[in-house]
This record gives sequence, C-alpha cells and structure tokens, in this order.
Amino acid sequence: MQDTASTTAAATSISSGLSSHDAAQRLHRDGPNALATDGRRGILAIIADTAREPMFLLLLAAGTLYLLFGEAVEGITLFAAVLIMLGLTLYQEGKTERALEALRDLTSPRARVIRDGQAQRIAGRDVVAGDVLLLAEGDRVPADAILIEGHDLMADESLLTGEPVPVRKITAPDAPATATGTPTPGGDDQPHVYSGTLIVQGQGMARVTATGPRSAIGRIGTSLATLAVERSPLQMQTTALVRNLAVLAVCLSLVLVGIYGLLRGDWLQALLAGIALAMALLPEEYPVVMTVFPALGAWRLSKEKVLTRRITAIETLGATSVLCADKTGTLTENRMTVARLRVGSEASSATLDIDYGERGELPEAFHALVEYTILASAPDPFDPMEKAFHRLGEHFLANTEHLHRDWTLAHGYGLTPELRAMAQVWKARDGDDFVVAAKGAPEAIVDLCHLSPAARASIASQVDSMASDGLRVLAAARARYRGTTDSPWPAGEHDFDFEYLGLIGLADPIRPEIPHAVAQCRSAGIRVIMITGDYPATARSIAQSAGLLVGNTGDSAVLSGDELAQLSDTQLQLRLRSVNVCARIAPEQKLRIVQALKAQGDVVAMTGDGVNDAPALKAAHVGVAMGGRGTDVAREAASIVLLDDNFSSIVRAVRLGRRIFDNLQKSMSYLLAVHVPIAGMALLPVLLGWPVMLLPLHIAFLELVIDPACSLAFENEPAERDVMQRPPRDTGASLFGGATLAFALLQGAGALVVVMVAYGWGLQQLTEEQARAFGFCALVVANLALILSNRSHHVSLLASLRRPNRTLWIVTSATAGLLLLVVAVPALAGLFRFAALPWSAGLMLPALAVVAALWFELMRRGFARHLRRAR
Repeated sequence: MQDTASTTAAATSISSGLSSHDAAQRLHRDGPNALATDGRRGILAIIADTAREPMFLLLLAAGTLYLLFGEAVEGITLFAAVLIMLGLTLYQEGKTERALEALRDLTSPRARVIRDGQAQRIAGRDVVAGDVLLLAEGDRVPADAILIEGHDLMADESLLTGEPVPVRKITAPDAPATATGTPTPGGDDQPHVYSGTLIVQGQGMARVTATGPRSAIGRIGTSLATLAVERSPLQMQTTALVRNLAVLAVCLSLVLVGIYGLLRGDWLQALLAGIALAMALLPEEYPVVMTVFPALGAWRLSKEKVLTRRITAIETLGATSVLCADKTGTLTENRMTVARLRVGSEASSATLDIDYGERGELPEAFHALVEYTILASAPDPFDPMEKAFHRLGEHFLANTEHLHRDWTLAHGYGLTPELRAMAQVWKARDGDDFVVAAKGAPEAIVDLCHLSPAARASIASQVDSMASDGLRVLAAARARYRGTTDSPWPAGEHDFDFEYLGLIGLADPIRPEIPHAVAQCRSAGIRVIMITGDYPATARSIAQSAGLLVGNTGDSAVLSGDELAQLSDTQLQLRLRSVNVCARIAPEQKLRIVQALKAQGDVVAMTGDGVNDAPALKAAHVGVAMGGRGTDVAREAASIVLLDDNFSSIVRAVRLGRRIFDNLQKSMSYLLAVHVPIAGMALLPVLLGWPVMLLPLHIAFLELVIDPACSLAFENEPAERDVMQRPPRDTGASLFGGATLAFALLQGAGALVVVMVAYGWGLQQLTEEQARAFGFCALVVANLALILSNRSHHVSLLASLRRPNRTLWIVTSATAGLLLLVVAVPALAGLFRFAALPWSAGLMLPALAVVAALWFELMRRGFARHLRRAR
C-alpha cells in the first residue's frame, strides 16, 4: 500500500502539492501520522482506575457487610450509590479527558505543506504520503521524505543515530518516492530526511514517503512517544497531605471500631461506624481537583489562543513577576512595510518616504537599493521583512528590468553572531559573472564595504535619525564575482568587494491593544522588559508607544547588547533592576538575561521564536514560544505557545492563571473545612455515648455534593475583581500553610459546632430517627453555606451571591432537592434511618444556615488581611 502511495506521490506536482480531497483519502487509508500512544483513556480504563480508589472500596465493603448481615435494602442502596458516584466520576473524568484530547490535538507538531497550490500549516498528524513539505531552519521534520529542492540543508539526526554532528543533504528531484529500501539515517549527501529529526540549516522542499509507524522512527518502536509527567510543587504538597490524612483516617477508624465494639458489643455497627469515619476523613477529592483544575484550565487557556504544553506551567503563570517580550510580532503587528529609503553616505545622500497610495516607478537613484535588497532575500519569503521588500518591488518595479525572476540562486551566506548580515549569490541568465546581494544590520554592511571613517559617521547619523522615528533600519550592498558553479565559493562575505547602496527603514506598528495590556501588567506588579535586535533609538521609540517607559525615561531604561556583553553577572543583575528595554540583543544573550533575573528572585516568563532562543525558553520559569512564526525547536523548549503571537494573549494567560490558582485555593480550603464537621460527626457521637449519626450511606450522599462542588463549581468561579491589581504571589508559599490552613480549620470547626448543637438538641426534643435527620440536614445546610462562603475570601457573602456561576447553582439546587426527597419520602427516609421532621424543626434549618453563614463571614473578615497575603 505504501509503495503504491509513494509511486503516485512521485507524480505530484511540486507547485500544487496534493489536493485536499486526495490528502483526506490517504489519511483515511493510512491513518494519522503519529506513533502509537496511550493517548486518551477509555471508559473501561477510567472505571478500572476509579474502582481502585479507597472511597469506592470502602463503599463496597459497607454494602457487602449490610448484605452479609441481612440488611439487603441498605446494601443494595449503597451499591446504587457506588454506581451514581461512578457515573459522576465518569462525567468529570470524561470532561477532563476531552479537554486533554483537545490539547493533544493542538500540541501535535505543526507542518508546512503545499496543498491545493497553497502553502499551509497543518497538524503533523495530518501529513500523508505524497505531501510536499516546506522545510526551514529550526523545523522538526514531520515524516520521512525525499528532498526534491533545497539550499544548504543540514539535519541533526541524532535522535535516530545518537551522533550529534549535523549531516548535509542533497536533492533528488527525480527519485521515486519509495518507503522501502531507504538508507539508514546518518551520513552526508543523502536526499532522505527522517521524521523527528531537526533541520539546523538551510531550507528546502521534500516529498513525504512514509508516515506514522511506517517511518524510520516508527519502526524503531513507540517508546519515544511516551513522556514522563513532571510533578509540580503543588502536586507534591497535595500528595503529602493526602498521605497524612489517609494514615490518620485508618488509625482513627481502627480506634473507633475497637471502642464502639467493646463498649456496646455491636461489632457490625462498629465496623460501619469505622468505615463511615474513614470515608469522612479520606481526602479522595484532592487528586480529582488536582486533575480537573489544570486540565480544564489549560483548555480555557487554549480558548485564549494560549497553548499549554506543560500543564504544570499553569501553577507558575499567575506568579510571574517579570515578562520579557520580543518586539516584532509580539508587541507589534508583524506587518512590516518599507516606509523610508535613503541612499548615499555623505552630503550627496537622498531620502524618500514611501507612499503606497501612488502607483509608479521609484526615482532612479533608489532602484539599485530596492533591487539588491530583494536579491538578498528569499525568493519565496516567509519572513515579514522580506515579504515587505518583495511587496515594495512589486508595487514600484513591476515593469522594469530590476526584478530578476529568471536568475538562479547559486549560493548563500547566512547570519552569524560575528556578522549580522546575509548574502546571496545569483547567476544571471546571460554572462559569466555572479551577482552578490547583501543586507543586514547597518554596522555589518558598513564593515563589509570598508567605508571611510567619515562615511561611517554619516551613515551612523542617518541610522539614528531613522531609528528615532521608530523605524527598523537595514542596509544593503552589492558585489560582483567571477567564477564557475563548479569552483569553491569564498569562505565568507568579506572575500567579496561590496559597494554600499543605502538604508531601508521598515515600520511595524504597535498592536492597538498593547498599551492597555502593558498597563494591566504594571497594575499586577509585573515588570515588562522588551527585548529586540533593533537599535536603541528604535527600541526606545517603540517602547514609548507601548507604554513601557512610564516613570523611567532615562538612559538607564535601555540596555544594549554591547553593554550587556561588558557586564559581569552581578553587575547585570543590578543593571536589570532599572531596565525596561534590551536593544541590539543577540538571541544567545537572552539566556544571560533570564539567569540574571532568576538570580535576583524574579519569576521569569520569556518569549522567543528561533532556534537560538531555545536555551532561554527552557531556562525561564515560563517559556513562551510563538505558534505562528516560531520554530519547532522553540515550541518544544517552551512550556506555553502563543497561537496568535500576541503579547496581549500572555497578559490574558496571566490573568487566567491567577484565576485558576485562586479557584484551586478556594476549592482546597473548602475541602479541608468540610471534612472537619463530617469527620467530627462520625467520631464525636460515639465518644460521647450518643447514637451514631453518620453511616456509610450518609457519607455517600455527602460525597455526591462535595465532588461536583469542589471540582466543577469552584473551577467555574469567575476571577476576583482585583486579580490584576495585586502583586504576584510567592511561589515558595505553601497552599495549605499559615492563614489558609487556620481559616479552613476554623470554618470547619464552626460548622461542626452548629451541627453538634443541632444533633444534641434533636436527641433531647425528637426521636432518634428525627434527631439523625435533623442533624444530617444541619450538616448539609452547613456544607452549602461553606460552598457559598468560600466562593470569595475577599468580598462579602452577599456580594459573592451576585457573581454568576451556573454550575454552582445547579449543584446547590440538586442538593436541596435530594435532601428534601430523602427526608420527606418515607421509603428513602427509611434507608437513611430518618423520620419525618416536625415543622418546628424544619423551620429551624434556615436559622442554622444563617448562623453558619454569619460565622463564616466573621471568620473571613478576621482573616481578610492574612488571606490577601496568601494569594
């Protein structure tokens, strides 16, 4: 089947690629381009995992005991409760898995292919045999393929060979696209590129020969598709809490069984009371919360055009204190246009502001500058700057001899840290000479042209003038070279005799929403540092437009790459305290910036898109890669990917990250508080010699309220009004420490007092069954009051009631309805060992709810200042 597909693919037109219809058929036939993975858990797997949870095992044990001792109705009811809780778990897990599946689809490596004659970016799993891939430096190859066009392409195949040295690729445009008989990876001068390998230099086009399990990496095995899940500090804290409470639950339950059995001689009731206490103390909801919140939070972030590649980053996102952002495409629209041309280096220089509203030819003096800037760019550019050069040429030089579509690209020299310029060598259709075009940083082009000190000073002044207007400035030069295509090319651009042509100024407007987003960061205590390769004057102008220099407009606000290189690590840390703009920064200098900020205690988010940005992205607490223009290497190194490359999306992500952590903290606080009265009512009546109030069935009912409340209702809570008006939280602070723990325990203690008083009064004034019903109703009412009071730790209960949360009201309404049924319907009341309550007792329940709510409100006000610090 693969051979047939590959043979057909050989005939595929390079320019048009596959049609969408043909690609869909091949995808259906061959399956997705992905290795086998566990992926999404099925229903049976979720049921199997749930059945091993201690809570379910305890319910099953209690139901079995009822059946063994002849209490069939109670046993069957408990088993029914098991099924209901299983259904609820399936719903919650299913929602989480759907969110994770959506994220897995988004995180599928992207591929650029030609479909229907157009370059498209698609999910790597949708690549099929016969697709024409567009490969460039920094791309991860999505499938095995044969290179049919290429320019200085080199690939890192160490993933397959273990050899870290890149290998050179050659083209084989006429080779049959067969998936069998391909050589093994490694070695120079092969036309084959392999799935999972990395393009480290050059660009090219390749026709896919094998996908998924048929690729070289697929034949090795599927172990490479599995990734270890990193545990966050919050997860480790939760694990320790669950373990400690589980040990406490087992110990207290054994003590309770012994005391009850010895004092009363009823070992069945002793076992049931012990199981009820264990169920009351077991914090089985904590793992649910730690799964649901991050997964649904990551799904919510994806709706904000922010893809979370590592879910643990959500925990850190809201704590970010410094946000280092690239200028181009992140703060700006990445919609570059040529705004100004300048030719000549001294008194004879001329300037032209470009007006695209007028169609016609440029003045003759500017022809060479535009012509050679285009020749120094990619013929089919992806870079916004190079697209701008081509648009300029098409607009003004369309009918002239200056656009050389019939010339052949013979050789190229890429940007290097030593020389920030690139050059391309072209072979004209006629003649023996080669034409060399170069463009890049003005100082690099000036260096290539070996200009006089006076000319250098004049050009530097011109650059400063253009940069102060917010333009990004590049220079261009030309040279001629006599040689043959078979002779070796010079080792570097300095071996050519370049002639300086002039300067090109490009405008890239600030996104309209950026000033507001920067102001939000400032109010949230987040310092924004713009990092750019532009001149300091250009960077300063853009920073002022973005609102980055408010209150700091002096020279100390801008740090240049040259200055950075001269600073020691300690000096850099001190310098960065006053810096808002880093200009003329090389990609490799980003890592030093991240390390310096981290060393002084900041939580750093860093954006990047290139191969050289990967170390900084990985070193940052939150690496943010560009999804549109970023390389695969940058996306793999980052923990977050911006699908729209927009700085405002980062700010929305920070806001959402803070909301997620707030709601997680509220849910955890509620869980800690609600288990106090439940455990207390399972233990204290026995120790006081009162009739047992809580049995396993009662605990099962409460779990039906607690589970959706802690995981779904609190997850849906809207953000606090001051979520972006507070400083970043301390990442070293414990979620359960200090004021948060004390507040939760005192809330629970207050609820326990209310319920104990209600049950004690019931035992004095009512029958045992009525007292149990009254005490249980008081416990449910206190539970609902806990849910409502924990919606916000910083506004009053009445104010929080006005906040929308549809899921919360569904949970509370369903709870009230079920409670009414189990008390009012005799058959259900009998199962719960209840009796109908008199009206006087029923009317007391709202009063108990008010008492509990007032207690919680007083507690909130007393702890308000401490809780603000804990956020």
